[in-house]
Amino acid sequence: MAGLFDKLEERNRQQAQPLAVRMRPRSLEEFVGQRHVLGEGKLLRRMLQADRIGSMIFYGPPGTGKTTLGQVLANQTQAKFVVLNAASVGVKELRGELDQARDRLAASGEKTILFVDELHHFNRTQQDVLLPDVERGVVSLIAATTANPFFSLASALISRSQVFEFQSIDQADILQLLRRALSDSERGLGKLRIQATDEALEFLSNVCDGDARRALTALEIAAHSLTEEQPDLDLGVAEESVQKKAVVYDRQGDQHYDVASAFIKSMRGSDPDAALYWLARMLVAGEDPRFIARRIVILAAEDVGNADPQALVLAQAAAAATDRVGMPECRIILAQAVTYLATAPKSNAAYKAIDAAIDDVENDRVIPVPKHLRDSHYKGAESLGHGEGYQYAHSSSTGYVEQDYLGVEKRYYEPVDRGHEATIRQRLAELRTED
Repeated sequence: MAGLFDKLEERNRQQAQPLAVRMRPRSLEEFVGQRHVLGEGKLLRRMLQADRIGSMIFYGPPGTGKTTLGQVLANQTQAKFVVLNAASVGVKELRGELDQARDRLAASGEKTILFVDELHHFNRTQQDVLLPDVERGVVSLIAATTANPFFSLASALISRSQVFEFQSIDQADILQLLRRALSDSERGLGKLRIQATDEALEFLSNVCDGDARRALTALEIAAHSLTEEQPDLDLGVAEESVQKKAVVYDRQGDQHYDVASAFIKSMRGSDPDAALYWLARMLVAGEDPRFIARRIVILAAEDVGNADPQALVLAQAAAAATDRVGMPECRIILAQAVTYLATAPKSNAAYKAIDAAIDDVENDRVIPVPKHLRDSHYKGAESLGHGEGYQYAHSSSTGYVEQDYLGVEKRYYEPVDRGHEATIRQRLAELRTED
């Protein structure tokens, strides 16, 4: 009788679990997504099939299968599989698991795979504790993290691990998971015999942003909200079952830098629509609008420059207005600046010129100031010959006199033939011809 009750209790525990947990794949054959590393012949699949598992780090957005794959490993490996969550484990507990791993290896030769979920929560001390046993092969570390390991983990730990980047799951794969959950009577919703429209399932598979857990959670909410008056899962039910999504954006991690990079490159590339999307992505995620405004000011000088001198004026005005007004109204100000800069003619000539000049100052012989350009306003300067021969430009009717201002032949500023800088280019060509 005890065995019968054990099975009943286990079944009850499983039924209490969320659908996303119950539907987790139990084998590689059930696993969907991540074909770039798990497809036939790919490195990770070959390692798993051969049970030749070294230390590896699974990095990527939530709901893409990192933890799930760790559990698949536990089902098929011959090694001792130990699971830790970095958010709740201290140094003492970690040392204890490593001690046991060493004892197992010494006593029976049994290897240990240490799966650490949310590895980015380990501080540097915990990572240092882990490192020697990873290095000596006492444990094979399998870690899952949503944070870019190259930002959050010690370089020594990364160098001893294979990093696999998990990507958002394709809509078609999410759709496959939803249909499987609806038809599976053992772990899914099959016993409910739900009739779901293609439109509803396509909506759920799209709105989840490649997060399988989020899609299955929404499906479960929708399934249990059906009534006699509304027995079918249609688009309306699906839309009501989805919470407002939280935009994945870590202001301290690579999402911050990646989105900001896309934002700048879109403006530089003269695509106002893409620039507005990345602007919206940052604002919705809670990015400081003053950070965005500063990036706009920099771009105005770096990438627009003298092709449109008003760009910097407008960008600076937008930055000041953003600081004064704040959200949500400053989104309009930022959008005006972004669209202006994205559609403005571009030149990085001034940016390249100052960097070239700085490089010469830092790496070449320092050019002395020519005597005729030196300060001549103090007593004794005349006896040193300072200022002698200097020609005042405004004394000429054209406002220009031919004169050496550097002492050597150098060309830093080369205006492009775009926007206002085309006029500057023509003017400078005329002046240089006169020299």
